[in-house]
Amino acid sequence: MSHINKKRGATKLEIVQKAAQSFVENGYAKTSLPKLSAALDMSLGNITHYFPTKEHLFASLVDELFDFQNIIMEQAAEEGKSSLLAYCLELTAMAAICEEDEVARDFYASAYSLPITLARVRENDTEKTKQVFGSFCSDWSEKQWQVSEYLVSGIEFATITTREEDIPLPMQIEYALNTILSIYGVPEELRRSKIEKVLAMDYRALGRRILREFREYIEKVNTDNLRNATRGG
Repeated sequence: MSHINKKRGATKLEIVQKAAQSFVENGYAKTSLPKLSAALDMSLGNITHYFPTKEHLFASLVDELFDFQNIIMEQAAEEGKSSLLAYCLELTAMAAICEEDEVARDFYASAYSLPITLARVRENDTEKTKQVFGSFCSDWSEKQWQVSEYLVSGIEFATITTREEDIPLPMQIEYALNTILSIYGVPEELRRSKIEKVLAMDYRALGRRILREFREYIEKVNTDNLRNATRGG
C-alpha cells in the first residue's frame, strides 16, 4: 500500500474514531459534522469526502454494533444459553438500556428510524432470525423472512421508544417478546418459559453492563484500527 493510501485510510479511520466517540457519548442528535470538523481540526470537505452525510457516518457505528451483538450471542452460547434465550435477552437489555439512558435511547431510536441504518438493521437481523428461528420456520421463503423482519423491527422500535411512565418496562418486554416469538412460530409454552426466565433476571443490571461493554468495545476497536492503519505510515 502506498504512503498516500495509508494516509487516506488513517484519515477515514480517524474520522470514524472521533465520530463513534461522539455518537456513543452524546447521541446521534447532538453529533454534527461541523462539530466533528472542529474537534478533528479537519475541513468539513475532508469529512464529507469519505462520508457524504452524518447518517453515512453513523452507519459505520451501527455496523460495529452488529459485530458487538454477534460477540454477545457467541458468549451466551459458550455459557450454555440457547440462541432463543440469547435473542430474548438482547431485546430485553436493549429496552432496559433505552429506559435508563437518554443517549442510548437516541442512539438506538436513530438506528431504527434513519433510512440507511434501518435497512442495515433489517438486513442484519433477518440473517440473525434465520439462525435463531430456522427450526420453527423451516418452510419459509426469503420473502417471508423479510416481511417478518419489517414487522419485528417496528415492534423493536416501539419498545425502545416507549416510556416506562406510560407502560411498565416488564410489560413492554413481555408483550414485545411474546409478539415477536409468535411471528416466528415459537410454541406458546416455550414462549412463556423464555419470557418468564428473562423477566426473573436483573435485566436492568444486564442492560447497564452491556452498554458499558459496548462503549469499551467501540473505543478499543476504533483505537486498534487507527493504530494498525498508521503503523509504519
